[in-house]
Parts: sequence; C-alpha cells; structure tokens
Amino acid sequence: MPEPLTGIVLAGGGSRRLGQDKAALTFGGRTLLEMTIEKLAANCDEILLSGRNAPQGFGPHAARYVDDAFPGQGPLAGIEAGLSACDHDFALVVGCDMPFLNARLLAYMASQARDYQALVPHHGGRWHPLHAVYARSCLPEIRGLLKAGRNAMMELLSEIAVTPVPEDVIQELDPEGLSLFNLNQPEDLARARELWQEQGLKSFAGKGGDDES
Repeated sequence: MPEPLTGIVLAGGGSRRLGQDKAALTFGGRTLLEMTIEKLAANCDEILLSGRNAPQGFGPHAARYVDDAFPGQGPLAGIEAGLSACDHDFALVVGCDMPFLNARLLAYMASQARDYQALVPHHGGRWHPLHAVYARSCLPEIRGLLKAGRNAMMELLSEIAVTPVPEDVIQELDPEGLSLFNLNQPEDLARARELWQEQGLKSFAGKGGDDES
C-alpha cells in the first residue's frame, strides 16, 4: 500500500487575468476552495493551503495554511511552501481553480507506488504540473530555481524524475476530459458555468443545487 500522502491546495495566485478571487468562486453554493479540499481529503492524510494570504471558507475538513517563502514567484513558490511544511514525503498538489476535479483520477494518482519525484498527467499533448504528485526530494531543485528567479513549472519538470499519468488512463477515468480544466481568463469561468449547468452538479460534487455567482 502506498505511503501516506499530503494534499496541497495552491491558493496564492493574484487572479489578475480572471479579475476575482478564484478560491472564493462558488459553484452550487459551495466555494471552489471548499470543494477542492473535500476532493483532496478523500485521498490525503493532511491538507495544506499554500498562498500569500490565508483564504476564507475552508469548509468542514481540517486544513493548515502555509505562507510562501518566495512571494511573487507563482505556483512553484506555493509548492515549495507546501512541501517544506508537509508531514509526509509526497504531496498531491492541485490549484484552487479547478472546478471539475475528478475523484477517480485523484484516487488513481494517490494509489500509485511512490517511485518518482513527480507524477504528472500528460494530456492533450502537454504536461499538467498543477495537478500532480511531488516528492519532498524535489525541494533542492525547486529552491535552486526560485533563488535564480526561474519559476516556470516546466523548468522544474526538466530537472527532476517525472513519471507521466498517460493520456489513455486519463481518458478512461475521466471520459468528459474536464478534470484538468482550470480558470485563467473570464471566458474560462463563463465556460465552466455552462459546463456545470450542462453536466449537473451531481456529476462532479455529489450534491444537488444551482450555480451561484
């Protein structure tokens, strides 16, 4: 059985392109932050929120907030903060702007043997490093990049041992292909609202209800 796993929610983005706090967005009357924590809690023994300012609305699951040690350096700084503070050697990392996190895909990733530095989905011809499992052994590479001002996630993947979650596995577990959908632009949010209504809240969150802004 795989060793225990920490869950890290990246909640430190400035949301400049979207224009509003992603973590506080509501779908079906629940915040994205609350839903994200709930999905991670099903697979992880502890939950950390990594960001610049402690967000509100953690929901019913216990979560611990950790502050970025490298402010202004994006998601890589959030991963550094989470891995530095976590109790376990591996952490399942997701952004707080993913309204359709797929329980089956998360469970698959959590169940895999921990024989990598990073387990990262490869889908649609590209890597998705903000929906991945990272080992604490990545910290020297992460800190080296941050100290050099090189905070692109792809730079990290080029320096560590990465195991892909193959496209066929993702398609089998998430036939709708929405698990890796994230909110960057206003049009992404508009599309997510449409998809939420089309698919129905029960398909993704296990509860009924209408969308709320």
